[in-house]
Amino acid sequence: MSLALTDLALSYFRSHRQARIAGDGRPMAIYGPNGAGKTNILEAVSLFSPGRGLRRASAEEMARRPESLGWKLSGLMRAADRTHEVETWSDRGAARQVRIDGKPATQLDLGRLSRVVWLVPSMDRLWTEGAEGRRRFLDRLVMSFDPAHAEASLTYEKAMRDRNRLLRDQVRDAAWYGALEAQMARAGLAIQRARAAALERLTAAQAEAETAFPVAELTLVQAEGDMPESEEALRAALAESRTRDIASGRTLVGPHRADLDATYAAKAVAARDCSTGEQKALLVSLILANARALAARDGDAPILILDEVAAHLDAGRRAALFDEICALGAQTWMTGTGPELFAELGERAQYLEVTERDGLSEVRAR
Repeated sequence: MSLALTDLALSYFRSHRQARIAGDGRPMAIYGPNGAGKTNILEAVSLFSPGRGLRRASAEEMARRPESLGWKLSGLMRAADRTHEVETWSDRGAARQVRIDGKPATQLDLGRLSRVVWLVPSMDRLWTEGAEGRRRFLDRLVMSFDPAHAEASLTYEKAMRDRNRLLRDQVRDAAWYGALEAQMARAGLAIQRARAAALERLTAAQAEAETAFPVAELTLVQAEGDMPESEEALRAALAESRTRDIASGRTLVGPHRADLDATYAAKAVAARDCSTGEQKALLVSLILANARALAARDGDAPILILDEVAAHLDAGRRAALFDEICALGAQTWMTGTGPELFAELGERAQYLEVTERDGLSEVRAR
């Protein structure tokens, strides 16, 4: 039995004052006009995993306006042979909180329970934008395999912010840097290893599948030279780079300088040089590979979120995508402007129509 979010309830979340959606594990095709609140539902689903959701918004930004009373999401998460009650919410201006089966929980606990992978239109620029977006994309995939990756990333980023503050203040006393660089080296090596392991899994999942989507050859590269391969080496590299880092006012060594290179394997063309349609197909291929790898490891597929994906695929690839997610058994939340975009799914999916009336989003099962 695959992972699935059922009986989803939204309260004062984005454009939805109150909404309830009864899922049964099949793909969920959500359609309606632009601005009606479809993506807000997908954002709610994305919050049943660690982090800030698919828009990377603050908890305060998710509250329905003009009330700004805070918001709450609740649902039943079907995992393996058990169903868990999951709630996440934010009171007015407060940080997001999580409760699982009636008990306070952390976002790491949530990551151990559920796995949610998404593809949204903003990712269409992934191969042509800066390295930061590709790192964020990769780290989201890594977290689906290893929820502890989020904690290592936070530890590294906090220590690096403190180190950068010393650099900007032109501090040269080595004693001020030692403890911070030790934290960065420890967390940085964990980040690097988790990324490398995830890339191996993605590469294997693409190689083992027959699919209508192109294989992407993936490589992790550093902005300058190679990433040190041990905690001691990374710590030494940070120490050695202090003078140069003081001159630039920021840290120039470490996993935050990594980039994800991708090549359309069959054509030996870098992803950044591919057509728009090919770039989209490569992204879909990676998301499907992520789902297949998780299904092979855990016995069930993750929840998939595909925002407006159908509109950017031709009919053949759209049908192939639907066939693949159904074969995986993945509960997939998808949006589009009209039901015709999901015609190839037929009875294999549930359908929701979202409309807007008097400033309120309305959700109806079809």
